[in-house]
Amino acid sequence: MKLFKRILLGIFSLVVLVIGIGAIFLKTSPQFGGEASEEDRARYAKTGHYNGEIFLNEEEIVMEINCHSITQMIKEFWEPDPQVAPKEEIAVQQITPQTLIEKPDSLVRLTWFGHSTFLVEINGMNLLLDPIFGQVAAPHPLLGRKRFNSQMPISINDLPPIDAIIISHDHYDHLDYPSINQLKNKTEHFFVPMGVENHLESWDIAPERIHSLDWWEETTFKGLTIACTPSRHMSGRAFGDQSATLWGSWVIKDSTTNIYFSGDGGYGRHFKKIGERYGPFDIGLMECGQYNVLWKHVHMMPEETVMAGQDVKAKMIVPIHWGSFILATHSWIDPALRVTKKASEVGMPISTPRIGEPIVLGAHDFPHSRWWEAYEDSGNLHSSN
Repeated sequence: MKLFKRILLGIFSLVVLVIGIGAIFLKTSPQFGGEASEEDRARYAKTGHYNGEIFLNEEEIVMEINCHSITQMIKEFWEPDPQVAPKEEIAVQQITPQTLIEKPDSLVRLTWFGHSTFLVEINGMNLLLDPIFGQVAAPHPLLGRKRFNSQMPISINDLPPIDAIIISHDHYDHLDYPSINQLKNKTEHFFVPMGVENHLESWDIAPERIHSLDWWEETTFKGLTIACTPSRHMSGRAFGDQSATLWGSWVIKDSTTNIYFSGDGGYGRHFKKIGERYGPFDIGLMECGQYNVLWKHVHMMPEETVMAGQDVKAKMIVPIHWGSFILATHSWIDPALRVTKKASEVGMPISTPRIGEPIVLGAHDFPHSRWWEAYEDSGNLHSSN
């Protein structure tokens, strides 16, 4: 009996210790960012898609929580696709700093850094989209699995000055505190959806450097038009702040080039609205990965990625949000297999660059190899939910 009591006391003490450490981490870690003031909330309420506590989607999202769905999620968590990650590290195409410095102003080049991170070179400027250069997409290294490549195409230190960083929303795989902390001294401006500015300000970024936009709001920046457009998603970095900040997609255009960046989100009617208002686009960077039928309203299936590209009137699409992190239970290669198959069926041009491989707009050719086949036996792959 005494031994049993000691075991119980040990378990209880361990639980209390873990809870205490977690509470201290939540209170003291800068990872979780800032909060909106009452004045902020009053400003958000004027948008028409904020109810005083959270932002709302134009179309309702349904994530059914019942015994069946919870059982299914637990089963998939413990028994994910056997190829949920590549069997070996993914090699990336390295970028030399000189390549990014010596270039004509007329060059429009987009380089995928994996997941949703892109370097966009346009009008002689450098823009970064959703930069995450770290090894995990989580508030702490112990809370996430490492990315599929240990090296990035180029380090933050070797990047040239960045004219602007554009953020789609505040989830950890899109707004990465360590990356922002390293980038903030070599970046002039930040463009974010409403509410995300509070995170950046808490990370010692001056308010005058932050441009916070609502859906359908646009601004000009050094010859570019930058517009925040809707997506069908959610936000949140800590317990209790679900959807406290806005999420969105982005339009980047000048007199000759039009780029669409989808951010995250489920398929919906907003894509056609964006296409009607801002299309056609020379290229659409379209979310394609970390999906499941249980949360299809907040992450598109690969076939819907192609449909969304058609809706926004993209001349070519690039699947993003895959190839770097395990954030769902499908095989890591499933997004590439399904999106390329659907694009071929409907005649949608699609570029599938390796990580670090540039796409030059206006060039006669673009990256379209099936590079992922070098890492897996594609004959053993299958489509997932």
